[in-house]
Amino acid sequence: MQGSTASPMPASAQAGRTGFGVLGAISFAHFLNDMIQSLILAIYPLFKNAFALSFAQIGLITLTYQLTASLLQPAIGLYTDRRPQPYSLALGMGFTLAGLLLMAVAPSFGVLLLASALVGTGSSIFHPESSRIARMASGGRHGLAQSLFQVGGNAGSAVGPLLAALIVIPHGQRSLAWFSVVALLAIGVLWQIGGWYRRQHRASKARASVPVSPLPRSRVMRAMAVLMLLVFSKYFYLASIMSYFTFYLIERFGLTVAAAQVHLFAFLFAVAAGTVLGGPIGDRIGRKRVIWFSILGVAPFTLAMPHVGLAWTGVLSVVIGFVLASAFSAILVYAQELVPGKVGAVSGLFFGFAFGMGGIGAAVLGRLADAHGIVYVYQLCAWLPLLGLLTVLLPDLRAAPAAGRG
Repeated sequence: MQGSTASPMPASAQAGRTGFGVLGAISFAHFLNDMIQSLILAIYPLFKNAFALSFAQIGLITLTYQLTASLLQPAIGLYTDRRPQPYSLALGMGFTLAGLLLMAVAPSFGVLLLASALVGTGSSIFHPESSRIARMASGGRHGLAQSLFQVGGNAGSAVGPLLAALIVIPHGQRSLAWFSVVALLAIGVLWQIGGWYRRQHRASKARASVPVSPLPRSRVMRAMAVLMLLVFSKYFYLASIMSYFTFYLIERFGLTVAAAQVHLFAFLFAVAAGTVLGGPIGDRIGRKRVIWFSILGVAPFTLAMPHVGLAWTGVLSVVIGFVLASAFSAILVYAQELVPGKVGAVSGLFFGFAFGMGGIGAAVLGRLADAHGIVYVYQLCAWLPLLGLLTVLLPDLRAAPAAGRG
C-alpha cells in the first residue's frame, strides 16, 4: 500500500468491530505454515544420521532457511506497503510446497540447503502481508489481533515435532511429501483471504490519511534499536531450543528421539499458550510492561535450567516458553505504533530480523556445540534474557497522542 494507506482500517474496523472470522482464517493459515517449518526442524536427528551431518551443518540448514526469510521480508514488506499484492500469500505458500517436496527426495546435503531456501522464501512472503491483514481485521485491538495471528503460528510450531515423532521418524524422509496436502490446504485458505484483502484495500483508499509518528525521529530510531536487541535476545535463546533441545535431552538424560520430541512439543505448546496473553494484556496495560515481564522475567528460569534434572528441565522449559512467548506480539505492535503507516515494512523488518537471529543463532550455537558440547550452549544462552534490562530505554507510548490503546 501507499505509505498513507497502510494504516487505515476497513469500515468494520473503524466502527470498532474486530473481524474474528478473518483473524481465525489467517491464524489457521499461520498454523499450517509454521507446522510445516517446525516439522522440518524436528527431523534434524533423522537428517543428521542419514547424511552424517555435524552440528555445524545442522546449523547451516537453519541458517539457510532463516537468512532467506530474513533478507527478503523487509524488502517485500516495503514493496507491498506501496503496491499491495492480495494474492501473494498463496504464491508464498507455493514456494513452501516446492521446498517441502524437494526436501522429501533430497539426495545430499546441498539439496537440503536448496530446499530450506525455498521454504524460507515462502515465509518471507507470508509473514509481512499476513501481519498486515491481522492489523486490518483488528478493529483497533491491535495487540489482540497480533496475538491471535501469532498463536496460530506457535500452535503449528508445537504440533510439528509431534507429527515428526509419529509420522516422519518412523516412515523416513520421503514421508515429508505426505504433508504437501497441508500446503495445498493453506494455499486454498490464503487465496480466499487474498480476495477479502483486495476488497478492503479498495474500500480504504477513499479514506486514506497520512499518519504521523507520535515521537521525534531520534527517539524512534533509539527505540527501534532497543527493540532489535530485545528480539536478538529472544530469538538467539529460542534457537537453542528449536534446533538443539532434542540433542540436549538425548545427550544429558539419555532420552530416545521420540521422547525428546515430546519435550519439545511441550515447550512449543507453552509458547503457543503464552502468545495468547501478550497482545490483549498489552492493549490494556501498555506494551512496554509486557516486554519487561516477558524478556527480563524469564531470566531466573533460563539461568536455572542447565543445572537441574530431567523433571525440572521439563517444568522450566514450559515456564520459559510460556513467559517468553508474549514478547513478540507486544514488540511488533509497539514498533508499528512507533512508525505508523508502514505496517508491511515494520512487520517485514521484525519478522525478518527474528528469522535472521534464529538462523545465525543456530549456526553459531552449532559450532559451539561441536567445540564445547551441547550442555555448554545452554549454560551460555541462559544469560541472554538479561538484555531485557534495556526495556528501560523505551518510551511509554500510552502517553503519546498516536499511541494505540486498543
